[in-house]
Amino acid sequence: MPHPYVLLSAAVSLDGRLDDTGPERLLLSGPADFDRVDEVRADSDAILVGAGTLRADNPRLLVNSAERRAARVAAGRPEYPLKVTVSGTGDLDPDANFWSTGGEKVVYTTDEGAVTAAEALRGLEGLGIDVVSVGPGLDWRAVLTHLHDVRGVRRLMVEGGGRVHTQLLQQGLADELQLALAPLVVGQPHAPKLFGSGAYPGGPRSRMRLLGTRPVGDVVLMRYVPTAPGTGPVPSAADHRWLELACELAAQCPPSRTAFSVGAVVVAADGTELARGYSRESDPVEHAEEAALAKITPDDPRLPGATVYSSLEPCARRASRPAPCARLILDAGVRRVVTAWREPDTFVAAADGNGLLAAAGADVLVLPAYEAAAKAPNRHLG
Repeated sequence: MPHPYVLLSAAVSLDGRLDDTGPERLLLSGPADFDRVDEVRADSDAILVGAGTLRADNPRLLVNSAERRAARVAAGRPEYPLKVTVSGTGDLDPDANFWSTGGEKVVYTTDEGAVTAAEALRGLEGLGIDVVSVGPGLDWRAVLTHLHDVRGVRRLMVEGGGRVHTQLLQQGLADELQLALAPLVVGQPHAPKLFGSGAYPGGPRSRMRLLGTRPVGDVVLMRYVPTAPGTGPVPSAADHRWLELACELAAQCPPSRTAFSVGAVVVAADGTELARGYSRESDPVEHAEEAALAKITPDDPRLPGATVYSSLEPCARRASRPAPCARLILDAGVRRVVTAWREPDTFVAAADGNGLLAAAGADVLVLPAYEAAAKAPNRHLG
């Protein structure tokens, strides 16, 4: 299901702490970084924090700049982003700043938590608060789907706390991490950390990709994006990024009136790019998946856990080579494929490369949000 772009935002000490153990909140950032955060809020459709952060920090989560609020209104957006909190129990403080400031608010909780939340917030009905149950348990994918489909959220800023950040990253739902590194050491073993222990996509050796760094006052802002593919039939945020790259590669294909322009990327389970290719890259009849796989040693031990991203469904039949791309993928040991566009009948009737892959036990995901990008280099084919 489509989700918003999920941006995790946090400030941490040099030893990775979000706060100290004192009764007052530790301010890790300075005025310049607070203004940067205000700008990110203004660019977001919604801002989310966990109920624990509401209790611990009592944040208002507002866009403080009058100029930025005016720019939102001029663009036809609400003055303030939607404010979102998530609580498994529905145990909420009705006196928190969260409820009485800003615009609309939504609480995501469980069936049981919805009853508790409704009782806790009784008397605040005029403040634009919506309580939404996502079922018997707290389901982050259901939360994000509801935000996207019902509330129209396309860009979601997540400001904590550490448990929320941990869950979204562990479930492969975070598209980007913006981390402000403060020049101080907390040094307290029980101070809250940004991320908790547990399994993360790609395992302990998976490395995120650094998009950039810059100083902001006396802190350093670092921007990272996850790279580890999802597992099985469940897409991760990184799956979207890699498929987007495959669609971009399709634009590099030499034009043809008799074949599709396709891009492909092969990515190991830890997020390492193994190879990329595009149609007719080095041969007039070469397919994208074929070009990419040819650059990888056949006995590479990472292939069985890898994912192939292709802008077009891998072919099931072809006249120019002994084996179609779906068969090449299976023969390479790959058992996970993510694609944007099912092959039309333009050159081969009833093509079903996805079916061939699935019948052999491969997980096949189609992400139709990228279909338009996959079709763009093929418009001349009609």
